[in-house]
Amino acid sequence: MAELRRNALTGEWVSIVGNRQARPNLPTDGCPFCIGGLEAPEPYETLAFTNRWPAYSPGEVADLDSYPLDSRTPAPAPGAAEVVLYSPSHEGSLGSLGVAQIRKVVDLWAERTAALLARPEIAYALVFESRGEEVGATIHHPHGQIYAFPFVPPAATAELAPAGEPCRVCAEVDVELAEGDRIVFESEHWVGFVPFASEYPFGVRLTARAHVGRLDQLNEAQRDSLAEALEDVLQRYDRLWSDDPRRSEIFPYLMWFHQQDAAGDPRHHLHVHFAPPQRSPGVPRFVAAGEVGSGTLSNPVLPEQAAEVLRGCLP
Repeated sequence: MAELRRNALTGEWVSIVGNRQARPNLPTDGCPFCIGGLEAPEPYETLAFTNRWPAYSPGEVADLDSYPLDSRTPAPAPGAAEVVLYSPSHEGSLGSLGVAQIRKVVDLWAERTAALLARPEIAYALVFESRGEEVGATIHHPHGQIYAFPFVPPAATAELAPAGEPCRVCAEVDVELAEGDRIVFESEHWVGFVPFASEYPFGVRLTARAHVGRLDQLNEAQRDSLAEALEDVLQRYDRLWSDDPRRSEIFPYLMWFHQQDAAGDPRHHLHVHFAPPQRSPGVPRFVAAGEVGSGTLSNPVLPEQAAEVLRGCLP
């Protein structure tokens, strides 16, 4: 079973998931996500189910604050780990499903966010996708995951302004719109841009214009617009370097949503991070020791140039 161990130097929790070491890499007897497969025996349009090799699983509320910094006692890892199937079709990706189907995925993300955050042992729900073998995806069927944590992850906490100060996400959107040269997508409800200090080559941040906290708090128009924005940004990635034979057949990316926690902290502002792991066709962007060791990422691609390239990827 998974357990949490505390890093005595940083105070951050590390999930030790020895149970995931035995998970299969690639299915050899058919896709388990196709209709009739192991995980989807019945017809579906979208589907969420418990991961068989979870990083977090149902359990009692964990009093993590009771564990001192130097604790050598593992803590329980209550929460949830779910797989989200975007479509019954084995081919394609989230960006190629069409706006109507993506909207169904948005609704499922919202439904699962609300359900998971209603559980007393869960503090945060992270919706994410790892696409492509380059980032460790083992099944090609269009899908993502949700991890529900018993604490608010440090990456989400680090983005919050101190209490009483203006929202950092709102401020970033205002500046990006005013400067304009890094904007990739813009609509009434969402803005997509390569951040001024993007940590990743061709990284995009997709942000709700309104200060809304969670996926389940989006109204109908905001959900429609999110589906359109996701299609737009992901199709730009699929067309990036598309004529170059060195490019991966499936364009890889990491995607994750940062949203409001179960406590309803009003400082959270819903947005999406995209991090492609390549800096040019067929050339991976490795995170080097100097970056990991310092906690300071280095981006070899100018954000303004990346945005210009991405803007040209769709007519």
